[in-house]
Amino acid sequence: MKVRAAFEWALGLFRRSLQVRAVFTTVALGTIAFVVVGGFLSYSIGNGLFNTRLNQILAESERGVVEVQNTFSASAVTDEITLQTLLNSVIPTLESTDTSGSRKVAMLRTPEQGSNLILQSPISADLDVGIIPVDFKHRVRAAANNLIYQSIGIPMIDGSVHPGIVVGSPLEIPIAGKYELYLVFDLQREQQTLDFMQNTLAVGGLVLILLIGAVSFFVTNWLVKPVKVAADVSEQIAEGALDRRLTERGQDVIATLARSFNRMADSLQTQITKLASVSKMQQRFVSDVSHELRTPLTTIKLAGDVIFASREKLEPAAKRSAELMHDQIIRFEVLLNDLLEISRYDAGAVAAEFEMQDLNGVVGMAIAGLEPLAVSKGSQILVEIGSGEVEAEIDAKRIERLIRNLLANAIEHGEGKPIRVAVGADEHAVAISVTDNGVGMTRAEVDRVFDRFWRADPARKRTTGGTGLGLAISLEDAHLHNGWLQVWAKPHEGASFRLTLPRRQGAVFTQSPLPLPPKPLKKGKQDA
Repeated sequence: MKVRAAFEWALGLFRRSLQVRAVFTTVALGTIAFVVVGGFLSYSIGNGLFNTRLNQILAESERGVVEVQNTFSASAVTDEITLQTLLNSVIPTLESTDTSGSRKVAMLRTPEQGSNLILQSPISADLDVGIIPVDFKHRVRAAANNLIYQSIGIPMIDGSVHPGIVVGSPLEIPIAGKYELYLVFDLQREQQTLDFMQNTLAVGGLVLILLIGAVSFFVTNWLVKPVKVAADVSEQIAEGALDRRLTERGQDVIATLARSFNRMADSLQTQITKLASVSKMQQRFVSDVSHELRTPLTTIKLAGDVIFASREKLEPAAKRSAELMHDQIIRFEVLLNDLLEISRYDAGAVAAEFEMQDLNGVVGMAIAGLEPLAVSKGSQILVEIGSGEVEAEIDAKRIERLIRNLLANAIEHGEGKPIRVAVGADEHAVAISVTDNGVGMTRAEVDRVFDRFWRADPARKRTTGGTGLGLAISLEDAHLHNGWLQVWAKPHEGASFRLTLPRRQGAVFTQSPLPLPPKPLKKGKQDA
């Protein structure tokens, strides 16, 4: 687990830090380059040492073979004892010609020949002729006075194996017949030289890679630091500190970046200031107009109520006009109230009155207020409420208005099908969901459902005379309570709005007590 945690930490650091990625890439590429170059150098030096030593060995062997052959050819020995003595004297002579003392000699009689004179084969001390491969001996016998060589391993007393070369050549000894001269050379000294060189390369390469890593760290830190500063300043600008700028130094690309960044920040600050000014003007205009319209609206409403109360005494056409005027005055009043409410939110002048309330009671009052509308539309409101009170610290008036907005929306678009209202709670949060099985919404419509003055179907006749601000105000009410207002919908399958609130203001919650999309309706739920 610790290894896995360390690996995940390192991987996370690699993903987060540009400097770490740059240093890692530099070190990795440097390591690959060193392995390639070091391997080539090691191979070249090792091959050069071997070829140089091989040429020396072949030259020494050729001289030794010629001297031995001339010694036997020039001798006038005719008896076996004298010839054996001469043969035995050859071995020390060949051994002593190599000052390194790393050459062993063996002179073996070629088998299956007609001479009846068999001499004892002289062999250097500590030389096991078994290390000479059999196939190599066959090649020497067929060499026709040419030198033949082969790489071999020389076993030592301590169990180690030294690299070596065996050189062989056929000889003709008067009276005794055909013999084979083998010279075994130990290359351990050359191998030690090569090992020392390779170790030196490895240690030097490791030090070089560490130096490359250190240099790349300081260089990338020098290069990445301005980028980090730019990122920090960007975060501060995004958080609202529009006056933050980068320091411009020099004429290099970093200085160019700083100047371009500062020009961009100046342009953004100018545009944001203009937009903020226009937004404030719009908010003030909406607020002022809404307030100014209240007085004439009150007069119009009073006059309209008088006319509407006397509509039975009017002619049919005038009566219909009085009813239409009454309905539009009510809608105008709702629109004006919504505009005033949204302008207060824009101005930051809304203050909630939080109290511990039974959420079930608030939901019940909202349902009672819209039950006549549901009956007129043919919709049945089904309630899913658990036993007991569901207490939460809320502004009851605003939450009741929010639920009424959701219910009115569900009734309008529910196509006369049942509407489900569910209440859920857990230790940290409470939730209310309103679900209909009506026309539903597409994904594009869901993305805009909380936009001000937006309607999914503007041409659709609405019974409640909606203003297009209800869901926008509901979203603001949810945010005022530090809660969520979420929506799920599918075309021709219906829609579900879920409000999630903390049980107490300041409490933190990470999930809602109710699912979204909602679960299928359970049997046995009561009709509201």
